[in-house]
Amino acid sequence: MFQTAFTLSLTQFARTLSLPERLQRSPARNLALEGLRQRNLALDALFYDIKVITPEEAFYLSDSLAAEGAIMIVPPSGGAAITLCETVDEFVLRGGDKVQALAVAGIGGSALGAAAFARNVADAIQGPVAAVVSGYGIADAIIEPFGGVFLFGHLRGLRPFLEIFDDLAGRPKVGAHGDESAARTSLDTRTVQALLADPRLSFNLLTGHSKGNLVLSAALHDLCRQNASRIVKLAADMKIVTIGARIAMPPAFTEVIDVMGAWDWFGEINSRPFIHADRRVPHAWHHTNTDLNGHLPVTATLRDILATSPMIAKKQAAMREAEPADEALPTSAEATVSPPSTRPKRRPATIENVKHAFAVGILPNAPQVEPGSPDELPPPKAH
Repeated sequence: MFQTAFTLSLTQFARTLSLPERLQRSPARNLALEGLRQRNLALDALFYDIKVITPEEAFYLSDSLAAEGAIMIVPPSGGAAITLCETVDEFVLRGGDKVQALAVAGIGGSALGAAAFARNVADAIQGPVAAVVSGYGIADAIIEPFGGVFLFGHLRGLRPFLEIFDDLAGRPKVGAHGDESAARTSLDTRTVQALLADPRLSFNLLTGHSKGNLVLSAALHDLCRQNASRIVKLAADMKIVTIGARIAMPPAFTEVIDVMGAWDWFGEINSRPFIHADRRVPHAWHHTNTDLNGHLPVTATLRDILATSPMIAKKQAAMREAEPADEALPTSAEATVSPPSTRPKRRPATIENVKHAFAVGILPNAPQVEPGSPDELPPPKAH
């Protein structure tokens, strides 16, 4: 718990240091929302495993905590540092074309919570994960009095329309800012959709938590209406894992696993009742912070799901078949049924052969021994 508190305090301190610079851009908007953003940062510290974020990374992300639509490349623990990208093109240039998993967090919507959730996913797959920041803006502040925190799944049509006020107030232009009208979809949804639609990128795992599942669902449904062929290509190799809220995905995606905590009443009120949970984690609530009791262990749960996934097994089999024959090592099953060796059988050795092989003068460079000398060996005794 100490590491969680330390990471939260460091991020808040770094955020305060950058306030004067942010006030130079949209001062009224940033002043009005800064207190709410700090509150949401504390919520993310409660609901997400932020201790997996290093102090250097927390300081690095502090200035972009509420940058809705920002994209991060989050490697596993102990690897490279987090990379923050403002656009899809920058994401590709910084190595995003090698990333095969996309994660979207919910709750507070801060970059710190999104990075912590993505790192849990990265530790499960042992590879980098792309994360999109949901942010916190004027639209979120307006929706909250109507129960936006508890009813985000039922108010999804209101938030995109209200984001017009964020654009008018001069929010930072990151993500897929100019791709569509803000009245259609929110900026985080447009950014996820742009990542999924980009032919330079190839994701085979989508995972979201809480409100992040709604963002994934909205992006996939919009992409389905705009580019059906891209959806067919994505669905052939993609697995979707939702955590903490059950949201309907397009029918083309057949590998969708809905994970819920056994005690997660908060996720239940924001889930679709006609969708049944595929996996219920015992003694788990809505949060994923491993420092607190009743957490849902994201890394362990994903490892278990992916280990039993037929799609993952199919990919591993294809990779084994693609390996060169001279470098591939036979498995234990192959070793038991392997054909007999083609080498000639060794002939049995006889006493005569042994005497002949070790006779004096046969071996190369063998020293010559004069008869009757002390070096002459005595004759062998009969057994």
